[in-house]
Amino acid sequence: MSSPSIGTRPKTTENVRAGKASQPDTRNLDSYVNKIRTDFESRLGHMVEIPTVSMDPAHKADITRGADAAVELLRACGATSAEAVPTSGNPVVVGEFKTGNPAHPTITIYNHMDVQPAQEPEWKQEPFKFRKDGDRYFGRGSTDDKGPGITALFAARYAADNRIPLNIRFVWEFEEEIGSPHFEEFLKKKLPSLATDSVLVSDTIWLSASKPAIPYGLRGLQPARLVLRTGGKDAHSGLTGGAARNPIGELAQVISKLYDARTGKVFIPGFYKDVVKPTATEIKSFKASGFNVKSFQAAHELHSLRTTNPLDVMVRIWASPTLEVHGIVGGYTGPGVKTVVPPFAEAKVSMRLVPKQDPSKAFALLKKAVKAINKDVEVHEESGLVPYDGPFTGPYADAAREAVQFGFGTTPAFIREGGSIGAVVTMQKHLKAPIMCIGLSLPEHGYHAPNENYDWGQARGGIRTFVHYFSKVAGMR
Repeated sequence: MSSPSIGTRPKTTENVRAGKASQPDTRNLDSYVNKIRTDFESRLGHMVEIPTVSMDPAHKADITRGADAAVELLRACGATSAEAVPTSGNPVVVGEFKTGNPAHPTITIYNHMDVQPAQEPEWKQEPFKFRKDGDRYFGRGSTDDKGPGITALFAARYAADNRIPLNIRFVWEFEEEIGSPHFEEFLKKKLPSLATDSVLVSDTIWLSASKPAIPYGLRGLQPARLVLRTGGKDAHSGLTGGAARNPIGELAQVISKLYDARTGKVFIPGFYKDVVKPTATEIKSFKASGFNVKSFQAAHELHSLRTTNPLDVMVRIWASPTLEVHGIVGGYTGPGVKTVVPPFAEAKVSMRLVPKQDPSKAFALLKKAVKAINKDVEVHEESGLVPYDGPFTGPYADAAREAVQFGFGTTPAFIREGGSIGAVVTMQKHLKAPIMCIGLSLPEHGYHAPNENYDWGQARGGIRTFVHYFSKVAGMR
């Protein structure tokens, strides 16, 4: 057996012993939640209005401003320490609520404070202008992931004020939306000071507004850009059409040979070789989850699906690899039709991967397949993410189930989730502690979509859930 990394506390869900821990005083907790609402909304609004878009270098100064604001927020909420840790890329903010007793267990809470770009024409407001509409909070980053992160922070403040015997550490990343390229650097740099007994991640989505979900698995991701240049400028299609190569048409042909867009089946040789299908126990859990196809379709505003069989949909979005085309760039896109043969085209694609699939291997397979179809297409690799597969039984899973029941009055489903969070696999590798995902976002909140929003109901129930979870894990030794 290899020795554990320096600064970690090796632990599995099997060797944790649940100890006694007091349950939160419901009346006191509800009073606290009601009192802090205005403060919560003000803090969330301030963070939402900082456009921490990690994908765009033009927002580098906003990332720095966001990290500074995050440090100030942690301190204002009572953190005993808070700092922005520099990396070769964007900083990582670390804040701690220490009890003063090193014998008390430590929980590390991960969220990210960077956001997606917000250039979609469907926005009904300025995306980085916080807007409150009743119980809903609109703005880019409100649900992914600033709202859930600040919800956990207000729960930690309650835990600290009410002396729950638990050391709470926050780790807020500013590169999650670009694949966490420097998160491992941060962990290695700070590892001796990051020893933890467990990890809590709040960056996942419920099945519906009435059905919470606790994901124990996440798909990996390997994005790529397919680039083809066949000329030096736009050429008149009447003078050159028929003889000139059309890069948009050729890329479309390449894509059509990589996968069947009607069924989703991927044609890349070797793509499915390492796929591990979900077990019978997992399939049983999927079936018992309460997943509803019509609700799923309505929440994401999908006019139609490739299949309407509930189990088939669940397996496709949670436990199967995919190839997706996210955009094709090239040619004329203005009003009317400009009759030219464009000189350049680019397709932005990605592969979602399941456990046992490796992003680097998947990229190599993609590149080989593309070159076999059209040798002139350049295949550029983007930052990839390894799939995550964790447990859905044991004391931490039990604590999460009870906490969600306490916070929202309903039992969560344990599922896999189709999205990817690179930091989770990195924390699993280096922190060697049990990881539990308790998300608060709803499908209708609009992850990565225009008019993204969060709501007070999820924040209120989230604070209750996290406080209960803190109380439970505080008694684990």
